[in-house]
Amino acid sequence: MVDAKNELIDCARSLYPGMVQVPLHAPTFFGNEKEYLAECINSTFVSYVGKYVNQFEQMIAEFTGAKYAVAVVNGTVALHMALKVAGVEENDEVITQVLTFAATANAIVHTGADPVFVDVDLDTMGMSPHSLLKWLKANVEITNKSGKPINRSSKKTISAIVPMHTFGHPCQIDEIIAIADEYNIPVVEDSAESLGSYHKKKHTGTFGIAGVLSFNGNKTITTGGGGMVITDDEAFAKEVKHITTTAKVQHAWDFVHDKVGYNFRMPNINAAIGVAQMENIDEYLNIKRRIANTYANCCKKLNIEYFNEPKSTHSNYWLNCIILEDIKERDEFLQLSNDSGIMTRPAWRLMHQLDMFRNCQRDNLHSSLWLADRIVNLPSGVIRS
Repeated sequence: MVDAKNELIDCARSLYPGMVQVPLHAPTFFGNEKEYLAECINSTFVSYVGKYVNQFEQMIAEFTGAKYAVAVVNGTVALHMALKVAGVEENDEVITQVLTFAATANAIVHTGADPVFVDVDLDTMGMSPHSLLKWLKANVEITNKSGKPINRSSKKTISAIVPMHTFGHPCQIDEIIAIADEYNIPVVEDSAESLGSYHKKKHTGTFGIAGVLSFNGNKTITTGGGGMVITDDEAFAKEVKHITTTAKVQHAWDFVHDKVGYNFRMPNINAAIGVAQMENIDEYLNIKRRIANTYANCCKKLNIEYFNEPKSTHSNYWLNCIILEDIKERDEFLQLSNDSGIMTRPAWRLMHQLDMFRNCQRDNLHSSLWLADRIVNLPSGVIRS
C-alpha cells in the first residue's frame, strides 16, 4: 500500500508542475481581476455601493438559475441571514448534518437557535433523508393550534433544515425537500462549496426557500471574502438585502432605520474580483473536472477508493476525496503526503465532537463516524497548464 500511496502523491504533484509545496486549493487569477480592481479604486466606490456588486449578483443569479441573489461579506453571514429571514428565532431548533464545516452550526447558533445533528449518506456525504425522516418521526409533532413542528422533548419549534452539499457533491436534496414539506419546515441549503454543482440538472441552492454560497479564498471562485444568498422569492431577497444594509430606509438624505440591522453587504472592491472570476467560471469547472478524472483514473489503477459524484448529479469537485481503509491508514497517508509537500487533509471534526456542540441533540451518526475516520481530501485547486 505504501507504493500505491506514493504513486498517488506523484499523481497529485503531476497536476501542479513546478510547485515545491502543493496547496489544497489556492485561488487562481488569470482574468480581469487587476483591471476591475483598478477601475473600482479609481471610481472611489470601494464599499457596498458600486456597479460590481450589482453585476456580480446578476451573474450569480443567471449562472445558478435563481431569480435573485444578494451579496454579503461571507458564507457564514449568508447562512445566518437566510435562516433569520426564513423565520428562525431564538430558542428554536434547526436540523443540520453532523459532517460539515463549523460555520454551518455556528450560523445556526448566531440566530439564537440550537443545532440538531443527523447522519449523512455514504454515497453523497450529505444529509441522509432516511436519518432526517427517522429523527422527525421519533421526536417531532405538529400541533393543531400552531401548525408548527415541535420537538416533543424540548418543546422547541423546529424552524429550519440545513442540508450541506459536502465538498461540492450534491446531497439527495429533492428527497429532503419532500420530507421538509411534509413537516412544514423550510429548507435553507448550505451550498457554500457547490457553485457549479447540479442535482438532476438543477443547481444546488435553488431547491429550498434559499441557498447560500461562499467565495472564500479556497472556493471554486473567490472574492477574497464574500458570500451570497440565492432565492426565487422576491420578498425574501428584499428582506435579506434590507437587513444586511443596516435596515436603512431609502431616502435622499435622511437616516431612517426601521429595525435593528446588520452591516453585512459585500464591498464593491470584492465584487470586482468576483465579476472577473465569474467570467472564467466555465473554464475553472472544466479544469476541475479534468483534475477529478485524473485522480479517478489513478485511484482505479492503484485500487484506492475515489469518491465520484453521486448518481443523478453533476459535481463541481470542489475538493477531491479518497476513502481509505481506516483511521490508521488515513493518518499514515496524511503524514506521508504532507511530509512530501502535498497538502492533504481529513474531513472536519464532526460537530458533536466539538466542545460547544457536545450537548446538542443528535441521532445515530454511524455513517458520519465511518466517513470521518477514512476521508482524505486531495489538492484540487485550478491551475492552467
